[in-house]
Amino acid sequence: MGDKLTDTSLNGHQTPFSDLPAALVDEVINQTSAVARELLVSIQEVRSERSLLRRSLLDNGLLATDSSLGYPPLPTTCAADGSYAIERLLTTDLAAAAAVAVEGLTPPSEKRHWDIPRHTTFISAEPHLEDTATVLRAVMLGEELRLITQAPHDLLLLDGTFTLPIIYFNQALNSAPDVMQLSCSTRFLTNCLSYLNCYRTILRSERSDRQFVATPKYSTRREIGKSLGWPSSYDDRGMLTMLLKPGELTIPRPLDHPVDSAGNVTWHLNTGRLPAELQSQATRLAEDIVSSLESLRVFYYKPQSWLPALRLEISESIASNNHRLATVVHGIKHQMATASMLEPYPIYLADRTVKALARALPAFRQITTQRISEQYNGDIGEVFFAMHGYRSDTGR
Repeated sequence: MGDKLTDTSLNGHQTPFSDLPAALVDEVINQTSAVARELLVSIQEVRSERSLLRRSLLDNGLLATDSSLGYPPLPTTCAADGSYAIERLLTTDLAAAAAVAVEGLTPPSEKRHWDIPRHTTFISAEPHLEDTATVLRAVMLGEELRLITQAPHDLLLLDGTFTLPIIYFNQALNSAPDVMQLSCSTRFLTNCLSYLNCYRTILRSERSDRQFVATPKYSTRREIGKSLGWPSSYDDRGMLTMLLKPGELTIPRPLDHPVDSAGNVTWHLNTGRLPAELQSQATRLAEDIVSSLESLRVFYYKPQSWLPALRLEISESIASNNHRLATVVHGIKHQMATASMLEPYPIYLADRTVKALARALPAFRQITTQRISEQYNGDIGEVFFAMHGYRSDTGR
């Protein structure tokens, strides 16, 4: 293996290179010089063209300011997020999923509040099957959607894009009927109508006192760049972070969708494999969901100078109503409380909460092992072999 770097730093903590050969680290560090040069050229090009690119936004009527929308009362805010983890054991899989809804910063005049975050959990011992993660992920997301639709708040945020549920649900609809020995499959099929109904409610966002907003941190879509002819290497969020001034937003525009060769949107949900008693209602919900997806709008907003531009996805019903759009914009701004958080406060808090699930799963496994050992009449070593973890799969 050769020499390894020591595991101490100036603070006495383990370094990220402690388990890597020193020669490998040196080689990678040397290669970063070329990467840095390429990135420097790209950043300088954007900087030199900033005025021209900003002018194109203005000339095409794509910019607005948050003050031009008016000043509605600050909304109460909530965010939902979810995560799942699978601990691969010798004899079984320990599968867990959780969804959490967290209240944001409360407006000064607001009297209502949640005492604790709301949550739902699922944990089960599952057989070794490759579809476990697919179905478990759909359960996680479905519970996340149910929590956010039940929250008694004005501005309701989801961590991720609005199009993610249709992908995860479709995968589970195809897989779950074939793996009914999984507890998570039973959970998903039992609740799939509820999950789909909540998804439709969120996409339509018809009630004027409830604004559902998706806040993806990363997206490959380039609605602005494509319309203005920017080079494909120019990412919308990165570019608009540099071009927008504090308090500016882009005019909401249709979300990009995958299309076939004839230009038809290709979103779909395969409800044909559901039990007969569920199919007709699920099919109607699926049609409404696809129709609602096609009418989604997206805009970018830069609340403060120290923050990147935020990508925000909303329904057409919000985008076409200045009062509702202003509620979203000013509500988001109110939740950007400090420069140490690059996302709205409740999204940040929900994200931190659900990430702890994966870290906690080995502890849950140890507790389970202890309880089995207390009641096992054979060689206790057999229990520890059976419950030994070999790898973990996690996701959000």
